[in-house]
Amino acid sequence: MIVAILKATMPVISVAHRGRSAQREEHNLLVRLNARVDYALRAVVELVAAGGTAARPVTAERLASGQAIPPKFLESILLQLRRAGIVHSQRGPDGGYWLAKPADEISLADVIRIIDGPLANVRGQRPEDLGYQGAAAALQEVWIALRASEREILELVTVADVVTGKLPKRVRTLAADPRAWV
Repeated sequence: MIVAILKATMPVISVAHRGRSAQREEHNLLVRLNARVDYALRAVVELVAAGGTAARPVTAERLASGQAIPPKFLESILLQLRRAGIVHSQRGPDGGYWLAKPADEISLADVIRIIDGPLANVRGQRPEDLGYQGAAAALQEVWIALRASEREILELVTVADVVTGKLPKRVRTLAADPRAWV
């Protein structure tokens, strides 16, 4: 789940991003994706890049090796994606996986919701269901705005955009701001 969390509770990330230190990344972490969501997004993108179609399904092994995803973990993710109608599958020697609909119709938000539920929550609750009182009452609006911001980006970007590297202008503009990287 993408989870709104307070900075004070966030551990330092151990992996650097684009040459930036993990310590610097800690300051900008209000959302996170769990491994299951990360793997699902990478698997779907890999499926698109591998040209998976009904005529040429892509095996789970190929998807797993292409993105360094643990194969057993990937199998359960692919099952969720199949049940939700994102991918189709076929068993047998010529079997594998392919997209159930065009890549430009599958947003990142679609995959995240399938794997992990709502885009944002606080302590397992939807922001509109929180009962903040007194001086903290405005936090509810902050979490709702955060969810709206996440939704704006994650619903805008499709897996086709990721594969082609042609991200929407809004995403490129936000990513180009140096403050986004610290």
